[in-house]
Amino acid sequence: MVGQGWGINPGVGGITIFETMRRLEPHFFLHSGDTIYADVPVPAEVSLPDGRVWKNVITAEKSKVAETLDELRGAYRYNLLDENVRRFSAQVAQIWQWDDHEVMNNWSPSKDIREDSRYREKDVQVLVQRARQAFREYAPLSPAARSIYRKIAYGPLLDVFVLDMRSFRGPNTWNRQEAVSAETAYLGSTQMEWLKRDLRASKAVWKVMAADMPLGLLAPDGKDEQGRTRFEASANGDGPPLGRELEIASLLRDMKRHNVRNTVWLTADVHYTAAHRYHPERARFSDFLPFWEFVSGPLNAGTFGPAELDNTFGPRVEYQKAPPAGRSNLCPLEGMQFFGDVRIDGKRKTLEVTLRDMTGAALYSKTLVPEFG
Repeated sequence: MVGQGWGINPGVGGITIFETMRRLEPHFFLHSGDTIYADVPVPAEVSLPDGRVWKNVITAEKSKVAETLDELRGAYRYNLLDENVRRFSAQVAQIWQWDDHEVMNNWSPSKDIREDSRYREKDVQVLVQRARQAFREYAPLSPAARSIYRKIAYGPLLDVFVLDMRSFRGPNTWNRQEAVSAETAYLGSTQMEWLKRDLRASKAVWKVMAADMPLGLLAPDGKDEQGRTRFEASANGDGPPLGRELEIASLLRDMKRHNVRNTVWLTADVHYTAAHRYHPERARFSDFLPFWEFVSGPLNAGTFGPAELDNTFGPRVEYQKAPPAGRSNLCPLEGMQFFGDVRIDGKRKTLEVTLRDMTGAALYSKTLVPEFG
């Protein structure tokens, strides 16, 4: 949201995708992270390849990278300047999680900004502490909540497991370690123990896994000192589980062992929309129950992709819409802004996911029938 320099443009009605979502009258909105882009300033104008000019509302706090607490707060205040966002927020309950841009791109304990002239504060952990405070001040999160990860119960049909794939991770590395270690941490041991326990105990028909990053899409993060590609998410290329994938394999194995069925993964991070079907028959690691993952974004940021899939857990693209080859950071005027619409039928207990564009047009729909075994 408000990424890659695409801010609030009054000339096109502001961030109109929020008005599109509001008209669907959702019970709640799941925001999968990058609720702000703390590291991306908003310029007054952006010149487009076809000669048009995108004009942004500008503020002092969004005119530089956010590093002070007030600048981080200012990034959240900026989004609230949009009347579509305010109207939506007044009417729709929201569940937020955070990802990287609440602090800076691809942050992990290995992030080094000593040579980044944009920042006066060079200690990434100081920035993380400030960003966490600003997030908790603006997120619809109980002040009593001890963590960003949590379960939200919506009666007998739905439990939402809100994950935090950012706070407990180890450094971004080449991600192909063969054994679990501090380097391979992703959700971290405490969150993983909570998640396994609460999934086993859940009586809800559907268990939505709200993940701030997809499971099977490659997200490179530069090179390490040996010239090996570092990875931002769990996926690291085809093959058996390695690195952060070891945690995911442990979780999926535990879910199968305890017969935790009807899980659906909802995520964003990548800037396009897709439906992925994970199945052990295609996987290098096969000790899990099949499941779906639905990806949708961005809300008001550049459109990129698609990303390459890793075969470790057997994903297959059932649908995707992304920029054509050779094009990236598409302006919102291109229309490639996406969200997902999820509906549970109270009588049939089915769960229907529809991927939509910024006008609300349905691009792809899948109805899932619950399994009881």
